Amino acid sequence: MKILGIDPGYAILGYGVVEKIGNKFKVCDYGAITTDAGTPMTERLEHLYDSLREIIEEHRPDVASIEELFFNTNAKTAILVGQARGVAILACVKGGLEIEEYTPLQIKQALVGYGRADKKQVQIMVKTILNLKEIPKPDDTADALAAAICHGHSADTRKMLREIKLK
Repeated sequence: MKILGIDPGYAILGYGVVEKIGNKFKVCDYGAITTDAGTPMTERLEHLYDSLREIIEEHRPDVASIEELFFNTNAKTAILVGQARGVAILACVKGGLEIEEYTPLQIKQALVGYGRADKKQVQIMVKTILNLKEIPKPDDTADALAAAICHGHSADTRKMLREIKLK
């Protein structure tokens, strides 16, 4: 199973593509899509969409794992991040991907075993699980890889629960 992890943002959108083979993870690609602050929002969103579509076309993942929004006290920022998240979801849907969404708490629980883990603990686990030499930078990239790993750990359970609901 090949998983595209996404940490949504409009200035920096982190992405990571991992392949799960048995109980092991193999990193295929990761990075960040960035947009400039002075650029109109419509152009920033278009750049995010086009860049994600290229990544999907290149790597052909089976599923996208997207981090849900963490409530921000700044409503304007939350709305802008929500727009970027919507564009990311649309790019994945148009790319034929199944979408799974996880809260930051679920991602931390899946990687560290503790839902209140700090960012550094999650980053160290991403590095360890993917056998990387260094912690991926920027933080958004490590968060996207964490979302992908979270889905890799959760996919079988989620599938089973969906099948139970269908019965």
